[in-house]
Amino acid sequence: MTSNERVVVIGTGLAGVRLARRLGELGTPVTLIGEEEHRPYNRVLLADVLAGRYSPEVIALPAPTGIVRGRVTGIDRAGRTVTCADGSVIAYDRLVLATGSNPVLPPLRGLFTADRELPEGVHAFRTMDDCLGLAKAIRPGVRAVVIGGGLLGVSAARALARRGAQVVLAQQSERLMERQLDPAASRLVERHLTELGVEVHTECRVRDVRCVAGAVRSVEMADGYALDADIVVLACGVHPRVGLAQAAGLEVRKGIVVDDELRTSDPHVHAVGDCVEHAGTVYGLATPALEQADALAALLAGDADARYTGTRSLTRLTLTGPDSPFDLAAFGETQALPGDDVVQLTDATRGTYRKVVVRDDRLVGGVLVGDLGTVGALARAWEGAEPLPSDGGPLLHLLTNDGGS
Repeated sequence: MTSNERVVVIGTGLAGVRLARRLGELGTPVTLIGEEEHRPYNRVLLADVLAGRYSPEVIALPAPTGIVRGRVTGIDRAGRTVTCADGSVIAYDRLVLATGSNPVLPPLRGLFTADRELPEGVHAFRTMDDCLGLAKAIRPGVRAVVIGGGLLGVSAARALARRGAQVVLAQQSERLMERQLDPAASRLVERHLTELGVEVHTECRVRDVRCVAGAVRSVEMADGYALDADIVVLACGVHPRVGLAQAAGLEVRKGIVVDDELRTSDPHVHAVGDCVEHAGTVYGLATPALEQADALAALLAGDADARYTGTRSLTRLTLTGPDSPFDLAAFGETQALPGDDVVQLTDATRGTYRKVVVRDDRLVGGVLVGDLGTVGALARAWEGAEPLPSDGGPLLHLLTNDGGS
């Protein structure tokens, strides 16, 4: 890349803002296009805004000046331009798609109005507008049903409960956060939510949203049982936002396919963040998005050796408060395979749980709930993938001593 090439980045989430800032620090000018009216913000902390712990201003990102506000409607790869909804056209030499992801809206009867809008009281939970709309609707005693018991659903249910709502969480699978946690850790998460007053239903499939005069009144389960609801929160996961890439003829599978240079099937177009599929993996997490942005910034600024080769990512949920702090972290493989060694420490009184899985003398995964003092040391041992000493002493030390979080 030459110093006078025009770099255009579409998307003002974590990945897009990080890339623009890094390029600015490296002396490469960039045009950053974002469609949200709000200042760029850290989406990871939206649950804390909903809970009232932070104001929206606190989670704002230190973004570069001169962001172009607008929605990109098309990419002309031959002419190397993008067109915005207001008709403006922006030329590029290098285009970066940081379009993020969209919330999954489940196929429920009654979910949409005749004009394909969500009924009054039904909320996705993905953007600042979603968060502020929910916060406005909350009042003590309001009946809220959260659909989805993954990381997002657990965060939303806890935030609503802290605001005084009567919360029911409906999870289709047999336990909470099953993608990240083992059964013991899932039980602790459920216990924590129950202590906050959240009513948790697992193996529970919602099939119908019932509305009166355009406003939600209840949700119906597959077995016919109905839950009264003033608010319904859809926390069923996210999927990569790939519409622009597909319309432009770029290769898309689960996400926009990129190589180790974060390059799409068009060598003049790159992609980073939640919209990306790299080596068959769609991460949908903050750490990989930031690492991709850093690698691409270095590459576009002239470092020919810069590459992104994947992320060994750690899932962390920190929802603290004066009444009921709660922390958990999970990394790697939390479920043991035959022949694996497992070290597990549980304190039922304090509600803490620590478990690591060792395979061929290497730490391959772990989960911690309630006390994360050792997570830093354990994560470093996992990321390093170095053989552990055969006597097991250092591993026990990592589990029982504060290794820095």
